[in-house]
Amino acid sequence: MESNVQKRKEPAKSLRIKVISMGNAEVGKSCIIKRYCEKRFVSKYLATIGIDYGVTKVQVRDREIKVNIFDMAGHPFFFEVRNEFYKDTQGVILVYDVGQKDSFDALDSWLAEMKQELGPHGNMDNIVFVVCANKIDCSKHRCIDESEGRLWAESRGFLYFETSAQTGEGINEMFQVTREEVNKAYRKLAVLLHPDKCVAPGSEDAFKAVVNARTALLKNIK
Repeated sequence: MESNVQKRKEPAKSLRIKVISMGNAEVGKSCIIKRYCEKRFVSKYLATIGIDYGVTKVQVRDREIKVNIFDMAGHPFFFEVRNEFYKDTQGVILVYDVGQKDSFDALDSWLAEMKQELGPHGNMDNIVFVVCANKIDCSKHRCIDESEGRLWAESRGFLYFETSAQTGEGINEMFQVTREEVNKAYRKLAVLLHPDKCVAPGSEDAFKAVVNARTALLKNIK
C-alpha cells in the first residue's frame, strides 16, 4: 500500500569554494573581505600577518555556497607563508590601488608567483580571476584610469570591477559574477579586436585569446 506521507525533499548540501586575494600591501585586500563578510569598514590600517581568513554564505538558486576567502599578506616577507595557499583555488581576487601605480604594475608578478607555486602540473585555466580596482573613493589621487585597468584585465580574460571598501561600492557585485557580465565584457573587447575592424599587428591572435578566455570563464560560472 502506497504511503500517503509525502517524502520531504532533502536540501542540497552546501558547496564550498576557495577564493584567495592577491596584491601588494596596503591596497585594501583585508578591507574588501571585511566589507563583504562582516559588512563593516576598518579605517585603521593593520598589516596582515601571513594569512587572514573570512567566510560567508551565499545562495545561488536553490544551492547554498560557503565562500572561504583567504587574504594573503602582500609583503614579500610572507612569501613562505602564502605559497602554501595557492593550491585548490577556485577564485582569485587581484587587487590594486587606483592611486598607486606600482600596485597596478605588480599584478603580473603576482600571477607569475601563483603560476610558479602551482608548478608545471597546475592549471590556472579553470580558475576565475577578478581584477579589483580598489579605493575609487579617493578620486583626487587616482592615477590608473578605468580604461587602462579594464583593458589589462579583459585582455587576459579576467573580470574587472571598480570598488571602494570604505563606501562598499562594487563589493557585492564583484562577488556575484554572472554569465551576462562575462558576455558583456567579452562584447566590449570583441568590438575592438575583431579582425574585420582592427588592422593592428597581432589583433587576430588577441581576438582568439579573448574568445578562449570567455569560453573558460563560462565553464566556471553556472
